[in-house]
Amino acid sequence: MGQNLSRSSEATVDVQNVGGIEDTSVTFSRGITLLVGRNATNRTSFLQAVTAALGSENVAIKGDADEAEVELALGGETYTRRLRRQGTSIVTDGQPYLDDPTVADLFAFLLESNEARRAVATGADLRELIMRPVDTEEIESEIQRLVRKRESITEELDEIDSLKQEIPDLEAEQTRLEDEIEETKADLEAKEAELETADADVEEAREGKSELESRFDDLRAKRSTLDDVRYDLETERESLEALKRERSELEGEEAELPDLPMGELQEVESEIRRLRGEKEQLEREINELQSVIGFNEEMLEDGASTAFDAPTADADADGDLTDQLLDDEELTCWTCGSQVEAEQVESTLAHLRDRSQSKVNEVSELEERIDELTSQKREFERAQREQDRIERRRSEIDDEVERGEANVERLQERREELMTDIEALEAEIEELEADEDNTILDLHKEANQLEYELGRLETNLEQVTAELEELETRVAEQDDLEAEREALNEEIEALRTKIERLERGAVEQFNEHMENVLGILDYANLDRIWLERVEREVREGRRKVSKGGFELHVVRTSSSGTTYQDTVGHLSESEREVTGLVFALAGYLTHEVYEAVPFILLDSLEAIDSDRIAALVEYLGEYTGYLLVALLPEDAAALPDDYERVTEI
Repeated sequence: MGQNLSRSSEATVDVQNVGGIEDTSVTFSRGITLLVGRNATNRTSFLQAVTAALGSENVAIKGDADEAEVELALGGETYTRRLRRQGTSIVTDGQPYLDDPTVADLFAFLLESNEARRAVATGADLRELIMRPVDTEEIESEIQRLVRKRESITEELDEIDSLKQEIPDLEAEQTRLEDEIEETKADLEAKEAELETADADVEEAREGKSELESRFDDLRAKRSTLDDVRYDLETERESLEALKRERSELEGEEAELPDLPMGELQEVESEIRRLRGEKEQLEREINELQSVIGFNEEMLEDGASTAFDAPTADADADGDLTDQLLDDEELTCWTCGSQVEAEQVESTLAHLRDRSQSKVNEVSELEERIDELTSQKREFERAQREQDRIERRRSEIDDEVERGEANVERLQERREELMTDIEALEAEIEELEADEDNTILDLHKEANQLEYELGRLETNLEQVTAELEELETRVAEQDDLEAEREALNEEIEALRTKIERLERGAVEQFNEHMENVLGILDYANLDRIWLERVEREVREGRRKVSKGGFELHVVRTSSSGTTYQDTVGHLSESEREVTGLVFALAGYLTHEVYEAVPFILLDSLEAIDSDRIAALVEYLGEYTGYLLVALLPEDAAALPDDYERVTEI
């Protein structure tokens, strides 16, 4: 596991002004390295410096310095991190090992205040911690996008199925029109032959015939124009009907839209701004608290050399100076100059840490509420956009209907005019033919009608043929659309199960490693600690949805041999510490943190006895390239001598 580093890869860390460290350089090999020493010997500060070089922001600058710097040499590469004070905050630059330390901060940098490690003791939401590195909102958004795309393809396929049913009717209509066109052409040819015969019989009326033919030409032109007008009128009416149907459908869509109370969107936006302001204020307070905590921790670590009172002049000359300092257990307060017990300072620090954690929890609650309101705001905005779209389209349709109705009225008037003109021409032709046989006029009328009919049939055939070709083109797309829909189904299913797979993987990792660790550590009457994935109903905005959660179970055996369920609150401090570390290890493996950073950093194990620390360190060492552990000398004595040890920092 881990990066492509050889087994002999050494790491060198150069530190200036981090925590209680002024200037130091430490080299250690791949594997397990123990940082051995008493309290206030800069072991935690060194671990913080390593996290800084790896990319973490959770680092304190030495109290009497304005700038700090860390350099990590590893695998032939050098990684740097520079920090400097800027007002009440700390800004960083350089090129650390990680671009984004979020997952490593949670599951690899397991210092005392690590959130994943403390989760069991504080009763935090274990599922939220495991899933925090996963952008579930982006996954859900992508799922919705793919679902909409799939629905669109399904609608296309349904339309194609419907269109396929129209093809036989269109093919039959195409055949009928072709047959009718042939019949009409034959009738027209026969009628024209009759006209030629009739014309031969009336050559003596040729002088009047010229004027008569002219009127016939006019009549043909008028009828042709009338046919065009009728066609345009029919097309315009069909367009009007289609527009009115669309308008009716839009009215139905509008009726289904959720009500958007006047001003509620503005109220939600205002509430989001207020909550974000409150969150920013809390984050400023957290930063200030962290600054105070960091400063006091540095002063405590420096206490052995700078903060303790000097030993009295009549101290036993043969006594150990360090023992005198440590026995006093008194500090000179760096704010008022009075003498205070070290325990008082530790107690104050614990209170400040609790207060900081409380405010962190408040920030989390605010973020949840902001997320709910943001989701509600997006829904309001979506409904508003849909409302605006419908109103715009209805307005466009109203304009188009108005224009269409005007066109229909104009075409109707034009049709009436043409029919009047045709009647006048027919009357005039009848007068010109008064002395002739009306057979020729009738033949011309019949031939003219056949020509109109032939034109109409040919136009209809063109339309049917074009429609049939379009349908066949659409049907040819069916296989590609079905393949695309199947691919979308697979992608949607993969995204929907991604979150569940991560959750189940984390539970399996935790349960497997918890069972192994408990077997190694052999806690009396503690049979099993296991994690269960459960579904809970939670509220999102105005609706309830089902979401996964984690529940931690404890199983013990009484002195009489009875097995029973216990609560997490009844775990000893040592058991809670071990459980928290195993939970962090599960996150480390589930998110494959070892692929990004081959380090696990560990301190504050005093609640666990030495033998169990030795077993736990050996177990954790199997899952990372570099395991750095800060230990007291008596605890380190229980670990194998072949582990690398750093005793001075």
